[in-house]
Amino acid sequence: MKITVLFFSQLRDLCGVEELELELGESTAISDLLESLYQRFEGLRKWDSRILVAADHEYVSRDALVVPGQEIAIMPPVQGG
Repeated sequence: MKITVLFFSQLRDLCGVEELELELGESTAISDLLESLYQRFEGLRKWDSRILVAADHEYVSRDALVVPGQEIAIMPPVQGG
């Protein structure tokens, strides 16, 4: 299945990309997606406990399954002012 991954703020700078299109296997969980991203962008792993993930503009847990065509946003913690 094909999905789009978007990176925001410091994580975009860290990874050096704003957006990726990925091909994943069926029944891929957000946790599996994150692990594959950590292997691709080693510095991203240090953010693991603080990363927020949204699927199609809704926050999701790491055990949520990715669905074909989904847009997954990888974000640092939300900060207010």
